[in-house]
Amino acid sequence: MAKVENLDECYRIMEKLVLEAGKVIIEAIDKEKNTECKGIDWDLVTEYDRKVEETLVRKLSDQFPHHKFIGEETVAKEGYLPELTDEPTWIIDPIDGTTNFVHRFPHTCISIALLIKKNIEIGVVYNPIINQFFSARRDRGAFLNGKPIRTSIVQDLSQSLVAMEPWLAKDKTLLVSIYRRLHALIQTTHGIRTLGTCALSLCYVAMGAVEAYHVESVDTWDVAAGKLIIEEAGGIVKDTSGAELNIMAPRVIAACNQQIADKLVKLFEKSELQQPNKYLS
Repeated sequence: MAKVENLDECYRIMEKLVLEAGKVIIEAIDKEKNTECKGIDWDLVTEYDRKVEETLVRKLSDQFPHHKFIGEETVAKEGYLPELTDEPTWIIDPIDGTTNFVHRFPHTCISIALLIKKNIEIGVVYNPIINQFFSARRDRGAFLNGKPIRTSIVQDLSQSLVAMEPWLAKDKTLLVSIYRRLHALIQTTHGIRTLGTCALSLCYVAMGAVEAYHVESVDTWDVAAGKLIIEEAGGIVKDTSGAELNIMAPRVIAACNQQIADKLVKLFEKSELQQPNKYLS
């Protein structure tokens, strides 16, 4: 018979380890870092990314020896993304917002999720620099520092604040679509915000600070924890096309409610029909 996981125990241990790992980031934020690029010039890694991930994986393995792990730095080192199975699996981003971390910009976080039978059961996103600890358990709600959070009630896109990552246009395959969507959002919404961290941006949707967030060219460790936190706060996370999100190859529209999500899908579809300016080609 398959082992039944004690999710209360899993959460208790996860919380303790994440808070401990946050101390590494706090102590290192003002230090000079040894920085490398993982193939592309904006995908940075430091010795602290590796230290946090190695420590979390080792200590979680000690407690849960039959669990599996998908971690950003392990995947980068081994050169492939493992298949997500039904086995209990921890998905870990040791430092989301590494570029922010390198520049001492205080929006950086640890993101960790536990999946069982491919369902996200627990999600935690922790920014130790400004002491924001977001957490969620399936069907138990979402929290910021232990207090319940809910998404915004805004349903009109013109009254919405939307987060996006326009710097991803450095990838030439995304250049035209990002510029088109950015232009559409500028003309249609209250404003656009860029945090430089997917996990925290998702949590800001969950807490009602922004109505929506859009990003592509990210990975499962950027999204897994934040997806559950948004959903438990009353929001929705979809594929950019409007279809169900593929957690292992995420293209994200995260929104405070179905109405805003649907309007963004239609807005982006319409933007794709526009002719790009000649400087985009």
